[in-house]
Amino acid sequence: MTKLISIRDCSKHVDEEVQMHVWLTDKRSSGKIVFLQLRDGTAFFQGIVRKNDVTDEVFEAAKSLHQEASFYITGTVHQDDRSHFGYEIQISDLKVVTNNEGYPIGNKEHGIEFLLDHRHLWLRSRRPFAIMRIRNTIFKATVDFFENEGFVKFDAPIFMHSAPEGTTELFHTEYFGGDAYLSQSGQLYGEVGAEAFGKIFTFGPTFRAEESKTRRHLTEFWMMEPEMAWMHQDESLDIQERFLSYVVKQVLENCDYELELLGRDKEKLRPAAEGNYTRLSYDDAVKMLQEDGRDFKWGDDFGAPDEAFISEKFDRPFFIVNYPTAIKPFYMKKNPDNPKEYLCADVLAPEGYGEIMGGSERESDYDTLKEQIKEAGLKEENYDWYLDLRKYGSVPHSGFGMGFERVIAWICKLDHVREAIPFPRMINRVKP
Repeated sequence: MTKLISIRDCSKHVDEEVQMHVWLTDKRSSGKIVFLQLRDGTAFFQGIVRKNDVTDEVFEAAKSLHQEASFYITGTVHQDDRSHFGYEIQISDLKVVTNNEGYPIGNKEHGIEFLLDHRHLWLRSRRPFAIMRIRNTIFKATVDFFENEGFVKFDAPIFMHSAPEGTTELFHTEYFGGDAYLSQSGQLYGEVGAEAFGKIFTFGPTFRAEESKTRRHLTEFWMMEPEMAWMHQDESLDIQERFLSYVVKQVLENCDYELELLGRDKEKLRPAAEGNYTRLSYDDAVKMLQEDGRDFKWGDDFGAPDEAFISEKFDRPFFIVNYPTAIKPFYMKKNPDNPKEYLCADVLAPEGYGEIMGGSERESDYDTLKEQIKEAGLKEENYDWYLDLRKYGSVPHSGFGMGFERVIAWICKLDHVREAIPFPRMINRVKP
């Protein structure tokens, strides 16, 4: 019996007759030969139909196929060193399932807005296919890393009653007569988990109620946020470096085909897999900008152009450590050597991509945190439960968050972070 296989498994079946379920991405014919560009969700490759090798019905069926037709094929796999994939199939039989005309995404150039508006169909194309496969590898690498490090996956709620970072950029809803907001971060709840289990990580959707008008921002995105009890900031930075280098290494080892489809220069990623990330102080980063003649003073927050400029100086991710307290959230621990700074750090990606992770040591003292909540202009009653963590069994603890789509955008070298999400819902649409 002929075996049913996926395109991805072709290397195991060279010179064997196999069956496949496929869709058509493109077609061309040359007299008595029809060349079919095929996909099945695992990879793309070419199928060849020769008139002299098939029945007239099969040959005519191949010639009449339209883009995104679905069909069954039977044929023999051959090695093909000319293609990215390395294999093709000589088709001996073909049975059509559907074959409709008018598929809106052709081989002509389409603008990004058109393609995102048709994301439900564009996902079938090579570029988004490669990005989503890499996304899946990064997801698996993330879970594997933290499970291997002894972390517990901890789920934070999607609805929250206050803002973890004290901003007003929240999606509001009425919740059984009270106010509720879509999650801005799982961090505060992650700290609950850390004091129960030692080391946890949350991983899920988060929201920002701001118009997404830049190439780096989304209103709905995924965050991965570990929290670690009994841990100071320097130890947290060590974990962040090991984690990020592990993720990049897994992509390089498992996504060679997808990186080739994207035209991504793998040599640009190799330093990130090696580790040895520089820890640059906020003060030194400010000097770099000032020496370049930029109008930037101590206490300012870095904008995207500032981050891009600094990140161009490095061939791998790096840390900027110890930001001024005025530009960071209330829950961070102040630097004992300089109370104007928090013990915190952002990770910036190279090649101009800017911030992809951020974290800090958390303030663990009850009275100090209570005062910082007050200084931030927040209502203490909204954080009673959070203060309880400092009242009962408080310990030094640290954590960080990773913007999942930003990491994908850097690794895949995307022009717009919206390409990194499976489906850009209306919430992520950019207004002209």
